[in-house]
Amino acid sequence: MPNIGPLELAIVLIIALVIFGPKRLPELGRSVGHGLREFKSSITGDDKDDEPRTIENGFEEDDPTPVAEARADTEAQTAPASPGAEAPPAARTD
Repeated sequence: MPNIGPLELAIVLIIALVIFGPKRLPELGRSVGHGLREFKSSITGDDKDDEPRTIENGFEEDDPTPVAEARADTEAQTAPASPGAEAPPAARTD
């Protein structure tokens, strides 16, 4: 099988430039480089995204889940009003 030399590599790059254009080619190169880095880190086990980050108080730092958001909304709605405010009227069931 023949080796790929500088002339063949230049021809492939010129064809890629014609197909994708000068604006899209750097973006394509970045995407390929990022994909290769991610692949390499997943193969070697150096992926830092697998380990949850911890903050100073020892809890994991994650985005709030929908359940946690709903619980916070419920607690905000059922929180007691300020000391001088009247309670809302109870709903009637006639």
